[in-house]
Amino acid sequence: MSAATPLIQLKDVVLKFGDRPVLDGINLAVRPRDRLVIMGQSGSGKSTMLRLILGILKPTRGEVLYRHLRVNRLSRSKLNRLRSRIGMVYQYSALISSLTVRENLALPLEELTRKPEREIDAMIEEKLAMVGMSGTEDKLPSELSGGMRKRISLARALMLDPELILFDEPSAGLDPVISSVIDELIINLTEQTNTTSVVVTHEMDSAFRVATRMAMLFEGKIIQDDLPENFKESTNPIVRQFVTGEVEGPITEGITSHADHSK
Repeated sequence: MSAATPLIQLKDVVLKFGDRPVLDGINLAVRPRDRLVIMGQSGSGKSTMLRLILGILKPTRGEVLYRHLRVNRLSRSKLNRLRSRIGMVYQYSALISSLTVRENLALPLEELTRKPEREIDAMIEEKLAMVGMSGTEDKLPSELSGGMRKRISLARALMLDPELILFDEPSAGLDPVISSVIDELIINLTEQTNTTSVVVTHEMDSAFRVATRMAMLFEGKIIQDDLPENFKESTNPIVRQFVTGEVEGPITEGITSHADHSK
């Protein structure tokens, strides 16, 4: 697949929950080795887009393509095969609390492959070394800090050697220093493994550190899809307010006018 051919495409995607539109005509292409950051306000549909890529949700209208595969039309067995090519790093790590680090990392391989235990152990050792967490195999998630759990979550996402990794708010709940460490880890690992990544965040420092490309969601639509440097110079007042964090602007006008009417 050439660098110009998208790995993922969302074509005219509309998603409604009941009568409520969440995504309204989304067109987006993710190309190999992109680190695409999807940003927007809380509840804007960012994480929903990750669930569409994974096939957990199906669009009301439109198509989700992975290479030539129509994700929203795959059978369960084909969808599971596709998911084995995708790693997922969840917002709060989503490690199973009753399992050790080793058991958490072994789980995707035990469920989706027939690899022998010795080979699984070697892979776990390799992935933990990649994220700087060697020697933690026997620890439980409760014995680890938030940043350490995030690293373990990233190691688990790498276990199947995916070509795509999805990150849902990777710096959520972490202090600024640890957030920077996780950002650098994402950059280094995706470059080292030639992996494509889609990162959902509303934290601007993290977004600009990680992104090779950015897309901003607002009221169900992508209002800008561009290089990070162009986002910094954006003339769109909504984008500008979101990037700078200014109190006054079109985003908060809707909030304040609604508050005034409800008095």
